[in-house]
Amino acid sequence: MPKKTKAKVSSKAAPQSRQRALPLIHPSAIVEKGAELGAGVEVGPFCHVGPDVRLDDGVRLISHVVVAGRTTIGAGTRVFPFASLGHEPQDLKYKGEPTALNIGANCTIREGVTMNPGTAGGGNVTFVGDGCTFLANSHVAHDCRVGSHVIFSNNVMLAGHCTVGDYVIIGGGAGVHQFVRIGHHAFVGGLAGVENDVIPYGMALGNRAGLAGLNIVGLKRLNFTREQIHNLRQAYRLLFSNEGTLAERLADLEADRIAADPSVREILTFIKSPSDRSLCVPRQGG
Repeated sequence: MPKKTKAKVSSKAAPQSRQRALPLIHPSAIVEKGAELGAGVEVGPFCHVGPDVRLDDGVRLISHVVVAGRTTIGAGTRVFPFASLGHEPQDLKYKGEPTALNIGANCTIREGVTMNPGTAGGGNVTFVGDGCTFLANSHVAHDCRVGSHVIFSNNVMLAGHCTVGDYVIIGGGAGVHQFVRIGHHAFVGGLAGVENDVIPYGMALGNRAGLAGLNIVGLKRLNFTREQIHNLRQAYRLLFSNEGTLAERLADLEADRIAADPSVREILTFIKSPSDRSLCVPRQGG
């Protein structure tokens, strides 16, 4: 039977009431010496928290959760049974170097979710933003950068070194190839196989995924104005028309008045930024 140790209560969490500051740790849970637990943290039955883990204020590990490695979980995040966070990355090049997994505040991490830390070849850290939702059995691989308010449906698979922007939604069973970038506010349909970069505000469907327009529903839900949506539609038509090369169409869009719209500028910047992958484009005849 493992030796019981005292977890370190984080100095960040020092409320007026000392009683409220103490974490609530179930007797069957193991919290190793050195782990930092903030105010109001709850560690449920049969959880295991490693010695280099930090759980910020109000984090809840429901039960049977394992948090390992140099993992930080932000305030208010809830983690459901059988999630595995921070174990060594699934990369054959990994040689045990100290790397990290940083998860933001107010996330929901459902049953069976796995997230791995970074590697020396990818910046040493995997990062997840605030307010994200990861449904059952979704996976975030090593060296990924996931923005805030992202939703992964069940069984979404994110390979290593991917970048996912804010407010992205990825449908159930979708797989994203390593080094792919998905721009802010994009939507990826269920069972999609995404091997190329998806522009901000874009909608990618199918296996292999093709661009199928803009995420209009998502834009309306987030109260984008009619003018903003109109400008994005115009930009999409210009970029993916059948005339000229993509470089020529990109130049035409930059010279157009709608290029002053920040959302349109974001698409232009995304396309012009260096990438290891090609650009996801509409299917021929689509």
